[in-house]
Amino acid sequence: MAFVTFVYNVLTTINYYDFSNRGFGRNSKKNKVQPPTVGNNASPPINNVYSSPHNSSSKLSLRRTHSPSRNSQHSFPTSQQQSNNVGENIPEKSESQQVMFLSEPFVRTALVKGSFKTIVQLPKYVDVGEWIALNVFELFTNLNQFYGVIAEYVSPDVYPTMNAGPHTDYLWLDANNRQVSLPASQYIDLALTWINNKVNDKNLFPTKSGLPFPQVFWRDVQRIMVQMFRIFAHIYHHHFDKIVHLSLEAHWNSFFAHFLSFSKEFNVIERKEMYPLLPLIENLESQGKIN
Repeated sequence: MAFVTFVYNVLTTINYYDFSNRGFGRNSKKNKVQPPTVGNNASPPINNVYSSPHNSSSKLSLRRTHSPSRNSQHSFPTSQQQSNNVGENIPEKSESQQVMFLSEPFVRTALVKGSFKTIVQLPKYVDVGEWIALNVFELFTNLNQFYGVIAEYVSPDVYPTMNAGPHTDYLWLDANNRQVSLPASQYIDLALTWINNKVNDKNLFPTKSGLPFPQVFWRDVQRIMVQMFRIFAHIYHHHFDKIVHLSLEAHWNSFFAHFLSFSKEFNVIERKEMYPLLPLIENLESQGKIN
């Protein structure tokens, strides 16, 4: 753990991120958990720079913490079926929000210039499981804080479905393994509660030296990241104007680029899962923020 702390202390000298002393895992010259493909260079990363100045956090109040549904034919955009599900209930004309987050100057607004790749690459001698766990925990913490800033606007009457534009409805897997449509606020609270329980499960995210990461660790990391992406997508499509009103678009865009860079570095989320924000992702790639 001393080495990880040293790495982060060095990085804070560039005034970019603060290390949140989570204390995942151990140092090792061997990378123990092997996701499909792992980044192999070095340099580090993470956050409080993204935190809202309001220091809010979402209330993780809903107690139903069943696993969220994976994207499937019912929950991932296959275009026709999605638009039929959403119908006329989409508020605030998502098209206008999309035009906003894809338009100048907002699409280029960021805290820093250049690629985020260097801050997500696996540092030398650091266990890959520890690195992934730490990044997932910090990304979740910041997303939860951002959502807390706009949560009051995500009311069930205005957002009766959890969607990311007119062609994408997200469904929740209930206790009976049935996919159900929920208001956006309820879906997001359930997702954040579920993720919170996962990252604080010391069997899944071990914090003591010598404890291995379980076999299901990588699978759950993928599910966690997919759920976080869905929240990003909903906020971009329906609440980007609030982000701009609060002058947080540079923080939000940088945070999203960081999230995407981490996902791409470790091949966490399949590209098809990112359908609702592909135009934005392709724009960020063309800018060199993600590569």
